[in-house]
Amino acid sequence: MESTKTDEYLARIGAARPRHPDAEALADLHLRHLRTVPFENLSIHLAEPIVLDEVALIDKIVTRRRGGFCYELNGAFAVLLRSLGYQVTMLAARSLDGGSIGPPFDHMTLRVDAPDPWLVDVGFGRFVHRPLRLDPTIDQADPEGVFRLVETDEGDIDVLKDGVPQYRLEQRPRLLADYEATCWWQQTSPKSHFTRSLVCSRLTEDGRLTLSDRQLVHTVGQEREETTLTTDAEVLAAYRDHFGIELDTVPHLGITP
Repeated sequence: MESTKTDEYLARIGAARPRHPDAEALADLHLRHLRTVPFENLSIHLAEPIVLDEVALIDKIVTRRRGGFCYELNGAFAVLLRSLGYQVTMLAARSLDGGSIGPPFDHMTLRVDAPDPWLVDVGFGRFVHRPLRLDPTIDQADPEGVFRLVETDEGDIDVLKDGVPQYRLEQRPRLLADYEATCWWQQTSPKSHFTRSLVCSRLTEDGRLTLSDRQLVHTVGQEREETTLTTDAEVLAAYRDHFGIELDTVPHLGITP
């Protein structure tokens, strides 16, 4: 990525260019990304195909000031981190939910060496605020809970939050193109969580803001404030004012690329 585009990306998340590609700077970039670039699946319900190409991802997140889901958010963040001197490896994961496991390449996450290895993930919705050490011997406290990495007999890693499995992480390096088939499935299959839901969410300094279809939810600690938006104008204003997303059309469930 060109230096000017790197600067634009850093400005997008309100970050200064790090002096060194170390763990402290990585944690700061990670948190700023979560607070400014929303986790959203609006493209699926605006009939916008999701293109897993570095140029397209940077254009969407930096130039168009949109968000995305895991392939887009972690894919773009990988480009930024590499441009800043970090060693980044894409890893595949499968979500774990109540004993069921998602399809292969269900999720993209990152290994970042800074210089020690860290699990970096700005694309899993409500998850860690800061990177996790890739160390299966320790509990790691985060504002979202206590996380632990557990090695499986097959050599994968289960990521647990407060003892509850979140996803199973493979350790084999992957390329962006490896995720294309599952990304297409996520956009089109009636079994996909993303075709059955409409969400835009980001971390805030005191909690989280989420717009789920027409329900705007502001969570602070254990307090939850919900507002139902009744008009298209209110929905478009909420995307603009709370998430920095300028839309001409309100996305609707049932519209897919």
